[in-house]
Order: sequence, then structure tokens, then C-alpha cells
Amino acid sequence: MNWYLKVLKNYAVFSGRARRKEYWMFFLFNVIFAIAALILDHILGTAIKGFGYGLFYILYGLIVLIPAWAVSIRRLHDVGKSGWFLLIGLIPLIGAIWLLVLFCTDGNAGVNEYGPNPKEIA
Repeated sequence: MNWYLKVLKNYAVFSGRARRKEYWMFFLFNVIFAIAALILDHILGTAIKGFGYGLFYILYGLIVLIPAWAVSIRRLHDVGKSGWFLLIGLIPLIGAIWLLVLFCTDGNAGVNEYGPNPKEIA
């Protein structure tokens, strides 16, 4: 949970590097909270018919959109790639697979052009 909160505290910090653990723990809690918001929408009846999603899910998605982009870009910085590499996800199937590989790859050892290794700082 601390990793999730760390990402939210660095709400719009697009510079620097993010460890794999920081990215994947944010991803895990993000999925858990999104599912909880979806369930809450269905229980409270705020889900839009035919759409499946509702008020709570959409609000949660909007709240975490920028932090999710920020941590994704910092994660790409950790493997030595520009944040613009996030756009590779727009390529159907292959782009998502390539991003998954980059997000799972261990970061560059030592200092790279985006800053010091976050593993060595912590």
C-alpha cells in the first residue's frame, strides 16, 4: 500500500525513475480499487445500463489517470527509454506486449540519463 501512496504523492512527477516494484504494486492496488469501484457501482445502482461502468469507476479512473501515466513514464526511464515509448502501446497487440516486456525488464544499473538508480537510493 505504501508504494501505491508513493505514486499518488508523486502525482504529476514525470522525471526520474521508478522501480519495478513501485510500478507493479501501484498496478496491483489500482486493479483492486478499480474492481471495488465497479462492484460499488453495481451495488448502489450507479452503473450505466449497456455500458457496465458507473460513476465511482469513472471518477476513480479519472483520479488515477495522471499518476498512472507518471509512474509508467518513470518506469520506462528506469530501463533507459523515453516516456514517449508509452505511445508504442497504441500499436495493436504488439505494442502492449512490448510495453509489458519493458515494464518487466530490470532497470539500468547505476545512473542513466534520467537519474540515479532507485534501488541504490532506497
